[in-house]
Amino acid sequence: QVQLVESGGGLVQAGGSLRLSCAASGRTLSSYAMGWFRQVPGKEREFVATISRSGGITKYKDSVRDRFTISRDNAKNTVFLQMNSLKPEDTAVYYCAASDIPGTYDYWGQGTQVTVSS
Repeated sequence: QVQLVESGGGLVQAGGSLRLSCAASGRTLSSYAMGWFRQVPGKEREFVATISRSGGITKYKDSVRDRFTISRDNAKNTVFLQMNSLKPEDTAVYYCAASDIPGTYDYWGQGTQVTVSS
């Protein structure tokens, strides 16, 4: 089992950048594919990005592909989401999640709030 803790959220103006971190404890992070998701109150949680166990394969939601970068440092048990050119519509609570079985995310962090002002 793995425990996940997100950090790095905050308030930023449109066009700015933030770097989210997801620190893992318990089982080693290299055992999992990792993903970032986000949720706005009243809406369903949506996929943002995912990265394979080795970091060699990444996938993105279309609207963030050219602005966000997911990466991981397995030696430090941490996953990152670099977010550039932020837009007000990126405002949400961002969650990291670990996937033990392809297509499913079994472990979730508590989330970190990202607010982008116009």
